[in-house]
Amino acid sequence: MKLTIGSRGSKLALWQAHWVRDQLVAAGHDIEIRIIKTTGDKLQAVMPGKPLPGSMAQTVAEAGSKGLFIKEIEEALLAREIDIAVHSLKDLPTEQPAGLALAAVPPREDARDVLIARSGQRLESLAPGARVATGSLRRQTQLRALRPDLVYVAIRGNLDTRLRKLERGDCEALVLAAAGVLRLGLSDRITSYFRFDQMCPAVGQGALGIEIRSDDSGAGHAVASLDYSAAHQAVRAERAVLRRLGGGCQVPIAAHATAESGNLRLQGLVAKLDGSQLIRAHAEGAASDPEALGVMVAEDLLRQGARDILGAIAGN
Repeated sequence: MKLTIGSRGSKLALWQAHWVRDQLVAAGHDIEIRIIKTTGDKLQAVMPGKPLPGSMAQTVAEAGSKGLFIKEIEEALLAREIDIAVHSLKDLPTEQPAGLALAAVPPREDARDVLIARSGQRLESLAPGARVATGSLRRQTQLRALRPDLVYVAIRGNLDTRLRKLERGDCEALVLAAAGVLRLGLSDRITSYFRFDQMCPAVGQGALGIEIRSDDSGAGHAVASLDYSAAHQAVRAERAVLRRLGGGCQVPIAAHATAESGNLRLQGLVAKLDGSQLIRAHAEGAASDPEALGVMVAEDLLRQGARDILGAIAGN
């Protein structure tokens, strides 16, 4: 079967698209990859290394970064210009456009976050006042709880760009998702891994999401073999937490699930922006109903005060 995969043009996005292509080619399909430039890519290309101009910064703030890296790809999918979209699942909003479906989640890469420091030091060894760069509010809040004496700075750009900024001295350390670093063969750059109890990951972190048109049985049949039920069930639970809390990239919400012996273990977190309060919830339930488990954890977080935290952030 001849199918077209739509992908962003970054090195990591193309690694992911080529991995999916290789699996499908091995299964006997004729696959091509089409590169699609998204709104997020265009924003990152503006004045690299400098703050976004006011109008574009406002665009990001209003959109909350949700969907900035997938909108045009989903539009191409709906327009039948491509047949399969490959996403980093953490970029995929919990509410998908009508007519699209998350058809497969392959085996997950390491979901942890990592520290890459110029000095080779771990987080606990960095000198007070050292600058640690991350583009994620989720990471910043948890880092402030671990080391309030460090300076946390925002950073934009793909992995290569961020590593260049580290080397030229824009910061003393980076915090990144392990998955991208490992997929690009840069494991030797990792200084240390964060434990899940130190840094709860983003929803879907480390997982790929393969999206198709919900009425395309041919593409659905082709990608079905790539679906790994344990990973798919885990991310369904995580996404249910985010959906119930109503959060996106601009709020410090985290969730991570693991599957074992037909059960899922799920942890969720909501944090104040300054790291002064981290609310955590844990639950275990049947892997056959991941959404119910996600809602259970989200409700626990709300009972503990997450609604007030999220409301205060939304009001700023």
